[in-house]
Amino acid sequence: MENRQWLLRRRPVQMLRDGDLELAHGDQLERALRAGEIRVRNLLFLYAPTMRNWMSSRDASLHMIIPVGAPVQAMSASRVIESRNPAFPVGSRIVSMGSWSEFDIIDSASAPRLIDEGVTAIEALGAFGLNALTAYFGLMRVGRPSPGETLVVSGAAGSTGSVAAQLGRIAGCRVIGIAGGAEKCSWLRDECRIADVIDYRSDDVSAALKSLCPTGTDIFFDNVGGAMLQAAVDNMAKFGRIILCGQIAGYNSEEEDLPAFKNIMRVIYGSVRIQGFLFGDYRDEVPAAMADLIAWRRSGEIVTREDIRTGFETLPMHFNALFEGTNRGTLLGLVDDDAYSAR
Repeated sequence: MENRQWLLRRRPVQMLRDGDLELAHGDQLERALRAGEIRVRNLLFLYAPTMRNWMSSRDASLHMIIPVGAPVQAMSASRVIESRNPAFPVGSRIVSMGSWSEFDIIDSASAPRLIDEGVTAIEALGAFGLNALTAYFGLMRVGRPSPGETLVVSGAAGSTGSVAAQLGRIAGCRVIGIAGGAEKCSWLRDECRIADVIDYRSDDVSAALKSLCPTGTDIFFDNVGGAMLQAAVDNMAKFGRIILCGQIAGYNSEEEDLPAFKNIMRVIYGSVRIQGFLFGDYRDEVPAAMADLIAWRRSGEIVTREDIRTGFETLPMHFNALFEGTNRGTLLGLVDDDAYSAR
């Protein structure tokens, strides 16, 4: 049996293009396992915007850089087929940091986490996956919302933003979502129950924020950066909090120094707190967060949607959907129907 994997052949310039990645043979099925390692069959991959950062050569931003010639890194859901780690027996399912490979070898540095019985791999990477947990920790631990506060979320129809917006509603905030296009805005209103939505494709975001938030924004959950972040900074309330989750507007830029925002004095005189964070900062709290997310999802308090693209050979062709805005929900790459199993 042959194992195929996708390698980074050259660093992308702006969008991912043909020739940036190469389909090649990998030895993950052949190499003997070392103590503590597990061998897995990958079932499903999460497409995440930050993967574009990993493919770049910006080495001053603290994120990992994929070496040219190495496999593309991604969050994956997998089935264990061989194990030298008693915590992950053969037959169990895991979520971990892996690679675009049909089979893989996972060690403790990849932070594997067992998928609970009754949860499918699709749910483990989607409704209860990295993006949902990122939304949870960003809003609940960094933003610390209080009832009656105004929360604004950019990229609000995205995988992370939609959960952050709904968590704000659950926390008693008045939530304003920023999204692109009538379909996404309608989904936020009708399914996610976010009453106030700004369509950045047809509305002036800065003017809309001033109109909707005459006394300013208390919390801004930023997934986009660029002009969205500038509009938020210009309209923050006293003691407001800006949560920096992502900067998708600049991920395909070749500039070493991505634009931030102007009017820093507004931040100083407004006593505004700006904080970035990573999911890994709160890894010890994952079980409690998962329990909350599962309960809210099962009760209908949170709705999610997954955009599933099928086929290992076609993994690269769907990546740009993240930046074109054509995906509808968490973008997942399905490579094995076992991903639908809940056991």
